[in-house]
Amino acid sequence: MLIRSILTAFLLNALPALAQAQDIPAMDAELTTFQYPYPVHTIQLQIQGQRLHMAYMDLQPAKPNGKTIILLHGKNFPAAYWDSTAAKLGENGYRVIMPDQVGFGKSSKPEHLQYSFQLLAQNTKALLDSLHISNVAVLGHSMGGMLATRFTLMYPDVVERLILEDPIGLEDWKIKVPYQSIDKWYQGELAQDYGKIKKYQLDGYYGGQWKPAYDKWAIVLAGWAKGPDAKLVAWNNALTYDMIFTQPVYYEFENIKPPTLLIIGLKDRTALGKANASEEVRKTLGNYPVLGPQISKRIPNCKMVTIPDVGHLPHIQAFPQFIQPVLAFLSGS
Repeated sequence: MLIRSILTAFLLNALPALAQAQDIPAMDAELTTFQYPYPVHTIQLQIQGQRLHMAYMDLQPAKPNGKTIILLHGKNFPAAYWDSTAAKLGENGYRVIMPDQVGFGKSSKPEHLQYSFQLLAQNTKALLDSLHISNVAVLGHSMGGMLATRFTLMYPDVVERLILEDPIGLEDWKIKVPYQSIDKWYQGELAQDYGKIKKYQLDGYYGGQWKPAYDKWAIVLAGWAKGPDAKLVAWNNALTYDMIFTQPVYYEFENIKPPTLLIIGLKDRTALGKANASEEVRKTLGNYPVLGPQISKRIPNCKMVTIPDVGHLPHIQAFPQFIQPVLAFLSGS
């Protein structure tokens, strides 16, 4: 296992070359050979008659400021993509908790589970309870923004500050886009490969601008697609896509209580199921320069920061422009 881990780490460090050669390392359901930036711990959860585990990282700062922040990942990313964000927050004294939600990253991929944002929020609260953390700031990106919103609505007394980084769910797709069955999502996931994944991320996430540093996160998904547990991972992906599509938070932003920071990359055009919509409707979906201001006006005590020439992943694509307003907001300025 050690030799395999070392080999995988070597391969991942050579991602640009690998991506061109299509020599993607196969990865199992729980990314056992993929090294995270900080030590990984797990908690056990009893869910719907199953014993599952939830992986997480817990970065303890050298000089604590007494504050904790939890970072909630997006749909197509493991918690490891918070590496630079967590490091900077830790340098500023924050304890940083980074979970992989059940169904994602190094956490369990159950064969059957009725996913809901309420369930993921409960799992997140169970993690915080296990660590004896009663108050946190919450930062959610993409799908993690939907989860962060649901978590805040369910546990308003726990959340001190809320940060939404290009969250999805700023519109209700099910009233604009034809419904796609879980089986169809599953078939689409089974057909994924590096080329398709990169094209989707290039167009939808990075505003048409690709850098070698982005390959790492595309190759994780491609490694799953060619790994021994590809069908299981694809099934969980299909279930969580259905969760996102059918469980909007769009109608509840007015109920958010904590101070909120909304960060929007102005080139972001992410929208679930966009390909299933008519061309006329498709042009209106995922328009973050319009959706951001609309939602910020509906959230009480909300401040919005926009980042020009940046797509769906400001904390990867434009880290300095992302982290500066985050630190200022967390400090109360």
